[in-house]
Amino acid sequence: MRTAHELTVENDGIVDTLIRTQTVSRAEVIAEICAHLEPYRTGEKPIAGDTVIAKDLTIDSLAIMDMVMELEDRFDVSIPMSVIAEIHTVDQLADTIRELRAEG
Repeated sequence: MRTAHELTVENDGIVDTLIRTQTVSRAEVIAEICAHLEPYRTGEKPIAGDTVIAKDLTIDSLAIMDMVMELEDRFDVSIPMSVIAEIHTVDQLADTIRELRAEG
């Protein structure tokens, strides 16, 4: 007789595959990015897709890298440094995450 713990261990790969292949909406990705960026918002202007991360917010490069690493973990992707350097807006970051998940 198997215990529930043994079944979970046996199915870990299947669960990981199912989670990885689930489609994440653009709105979900943007919401997650905005939640990470909220502490760096200035003034009353909300963070939106066209927000330029390094220019419109009070965030430094170290905080940007920390955020990117958290987003990589959250969405199970790896964003190459050369790609990160080309990302300027929230929309671009969200699109990059979704593209990398689709390639997964």
